[in-house]
This record gives sequence, structure tokens and C-alpha cells, in this order.
Amino acid sequence: MLLGAFVASLSASVRAALARAARCAGPVLAAGVFAGLVAPPLAAALRPSLAIVVWLLFTLSAVRIDWPGAVRELRRPVRIVVLVGLIMIAAPALTVAVVRALGVDSDLAMALVLMAAAPPIISSPALALLLGLDAALALVVMVAATLAAPVALPAVVFGLLGLNLEIDAGALVLRLGLFVATALASGLALRAAAGPARIAANAAPIDGLAVVLLVFFSIAIMDGVSATAFANPGQVLRYVAGAFTANIILQAGVAALCAGLGRRRALTVGFSAGNRNMALLLAVLPATTEPSVLLYFAIAQLPIYILPAGLSPLYRRLLKAA
Repeated sequence: MLLGAFVASLSASVRAALARAARCAGPVLAAGVFAGLVAPPLAAALRPSLAIVVWLLFTLSAVRIDWPGAVRELRRPVRIVVLVGLIMIAAPALTVAVVRALGVDSDLAMALVLMAAAPPIISSPALALLLGLDAALALVVMVAATLAAPVALPAVVFGLLGLNLEIDAGALVLRLGLFVATALASGLALRAAAGPARIAANAAPIDGLAVVLLVFFSIAIMDGVSATAFANPGQVLRYVAGAFTANIILQAGVAALCAGLGRRRALTVGFSAGNRNMALLLAVLPATTEPSVLLYFAIAQLPIYILPAGLSPLYRRLLKAA
């Protein structure tokens, strides 16, 4: 009952503000990114909280997930396994082939491959709903890929790709496993204690809390970006171009491979493949990770926040044509 009691204890004005934040999530998150860029001291102050913020976001996501709907989708387990394999194994393998063929410099190549190996963003079901895509499928793919990350990501990093992250494979599996398992267990425990009725009654304020956490994340992850942009604008522009290009290519490529599922489902899987949860990587990668990789992870948030609004008309046309 802790979460429900906490939300219920908030004043009416705070609950209303949280509900407005949930309704206006896009502009609010964009404002957070902008704040992190124009206020570097604020971004630096919030940077140490990244791991706990991501953990809390996972927990709130587990609270709000429509688990009965997810169970219905899981009645097709073979399809889910294939889709998760496509997103978590095939996509990074294809990214390796492309960056090697194009001769991309090593740091940017490592960042692109790690991005392609991460599970979809936590907010993919909500964004899929706004875009007219299959939110239930996005939910199951996100949850399944996140649960598979403790095994799939180290396998890609150490086995398939042979990248050197200066961290033991077993340690990475353990850190990922503990991170995902404790967040999901906490979210499920809170959901069970509060009950579906109370969760539904407080859905908007709870989503508002998630938006607030995402704002903290969007500010904190911009730490160092402004300084680098002034010191090395060419690197930042190259990373921006790489982030937008990778997001679009992953979306289009995976959607094309899933065309047999129907246009709406194919676009949904493609959307999940293009928008990856690099926050999870930030929470578990060692402090010795290359700063340029961390810089790319920060810059790669830009297409995640900008492309859904920009591509919305295209999604509508494609879905209408279908």
C-alpha cells in the first residue's frame, strides 16, 4: 500500500500537477534535456543519481504494466522469442557489420553496437499507444527483452562482438540480473500491496511521477555534453548524426524484417528496435567506460524524444494505408 498511500497523501494541487506532467510528457522531457544543456552544474549535480533514478523508473513501470494483457501476448511464446532475438542479437550483429564496413571510429562504433544491444525503452508501450501502434505487443517485447538483457547483452558484448569493456562477463550478468530483478520484484510487490483498483485510480499521478524521474534522468545524462559541444563541436555533430541515423535505420530495418506480422505489428517492433534503453547500460557499465561512449548515450536521447513527434504523421499515413 506504500505507493498508493503516498500518492493519495499528496495534495490535490500536487496530484493535478503530476497528472498534467503525464499528459504533457513530450514537451516536459524536451525541457529537461534543454535544462541539462543550458545548466551544466545542475546536470553534474544530478549525474550521480542516474542509477537510482533508472531503478525507480523500472519499478514504476512494473507497477503500471498491464500484466494480464502481457500474459495474453505471451501465449505466443515462440513469436516473442524470435522478436526478442531479432532485437537483442540480430540488430547488434548487423550494426557490427555496418560500422566495420563503413570504417566508423572505434569509440562511436562501440557506442552504436551497445545501443543496438540494449532492450527497448521503458516508455515504448506508452509511446506506441500515442502513435497508434500495438501497445500490448510493445509492452511484451520491452519486458521480455529487459528480462533477457542479463543474458543477451553480455553474450553480445563478450561473445558475438568481442568488445572490451574492462568488466568481467560474470560481473556484468550479475549486475544486470540484480538490477532488473530487484526493480521488477519491487514493482510487483507494490502493485500487489496497493491492488489494481488503487493503481488505476492513481494512474495519472503515478505516471506523472515517472515523468518527473525521466526529467531528472534527461537532465543528468546531459552532464558534459555542453562542454564537449563547445570544445569539440565536430564530435558532437557526428554523434548527433549517428544517433538519428541509427535510430531510423534500426526502426526501418527491423520493421521490414517483420513485415509478415502485418504493418501495425511490424512498425511496433521496429519502433521498439530503434528506441533503446541506454539508461540500463549507464546503470551497470563500469566507471572505466570510455567517456565518448557515455557522451553518445547522452546524445542518443535526442532522437528518442524528438522522432516520435516528427514521425507521427508518417505512422498515421502508413497505418491508414494498411
